[in-house]
Amino acid sequence: MKFLFDSDTWQEIYGSIRKNKVRTAITIIGVLWGIFLLVVLLGAARGMENGFNKLFGNFATNSVFVWTQSTDTPFKGFQEGRRFSLKMNDIEVLKSEYANEIRLLAPRNQTNNLIIKDFKSGNFQVSGDYPVLDQIQKKQLLYGRFLNDNDILNTAKVTVISEDMYKQLFDIDEMPIGQYIKINSIGYQVIGVYKPSNTIDFDGDCAYIPFSTFKKVYNTANRVDWMMITANEGTNIEQMEKDILLTLKGLHKVHPDDERAFGSVNLGKEIGKVTGFLTGMQFLTWFVGIATLIAGVFAIGNILLITVKERTQEIGIRRALGATPKSIRQQIILESVFLTTIAGMLGIIFGSLILFIIDSAFGQGEDAALVNPTVDIPIIIIAFATLIVLGTLIGLIPAHMATVVRPIEALREE
Repeated sequence: MKFLFDSDTWQEIYGSIRKNKVRTAITIIGVLWGIFLLVVLLGAARGMENGFNKLFGNFATNSVFVWTQSTDTPFKGFQEGRRFSLKMNDIEVLKSEYANEIRLLAPRNQTNNLIIKDFKSGNFQVSGDYPVLDQIQKKQLLYGRFLNDNDILNTAKVTVISEDMYKQLFDIDEMPIGQYIKINSIGYQVIGVYKPSNTIDFDGDCAYIPFSTFKKVYNTANRVDWMMITANEGTNIEQMEKDILLTLKGLHKVHPDDERAFGSVNLGKEIGKVTGFLTGMQFLTWFVGIATLIAGVFAIGNILLITVKERTQEIGIRRALGATPKSIRQQIILESVFLTTIAGMLGIIFGSLILFIIDSAFGQGEDAALVNPTVDIPIIIIAFATLIVLGTLIGLIPAHMATVVRPIEALREE
């Protein structure tokens, strides 16, 4: 390790670099560009992933939504175009048959109504729901609480309204909790105010009332407009969707091959497509970054080979004066590692600076495209250590070429 602290060694390395400034700069840029690309691309990929997670942050992503439409195939005496509705009985059958697959199931009924508070009014969506909805699509409450089981059991006339509804119906700074609004001319006590999601939100501005109350007020009997189903971890969400639709077709006497009778959205499937894209992008990022990194390291090897060729006479004189092959080899390798280290550090610094700029420009606000585009410190350390190892290995080639130079032949070089 003495050669690392030998001033003569470093003076020779400095002299070599100074004599070939342009060539050295180009070499450093080649390696710098590789780790720079790796850092920026990995950070951008992480930013996209964070943005995606933020988009679905309050939603159970392994969910399926099911509703009825109209049939497209005659079956068991029923004509094409028949319309029908989901029933509460369907909910019980699904919970029983798919107890191992289904984690949460929320039947829902919805309509539009005029909502009045004193002399203020607006037309909004009204939704009859169970408390389980808050587990599937978490509500960010500003005041009060969401619906609970007692509200369902007591057929309570209570409601949870959105922030915009609160602003439209109430005076500024007026406390809404405990006050009453009229929905379809019936008074409901406000028990909560929520902030609608800026990302995925199937309801928008909505007044939530207990499912049992909705059923009684709007006389829906056992009808269900649509349902939200969340699967247990490890469940094949696509297969579960197919099985559930097939079961519902059997319950409602719909042809098994009818493609129009039920509408459905498989959020897990759609998210899987995006996740697959992000995985592919990360793989491409690593491939491009590492390939560029290796290309830059090979450039260092080529430059050092040229340097060894140009310094043949110098190496011959040193050998004649007693320099050992080991000392010459160490100097060439050290030069390679030095250039690689400098390039790597600059690449990481510039890459981090670009990620900071990207975060400032595109990572702020509710609609941010790239959220917190960063790279984990361990990944940076591994990439940098790999770069140093590659720099050392590539330096062995010119180092070997330097040690096989014979003093007599070297002194004859012109």
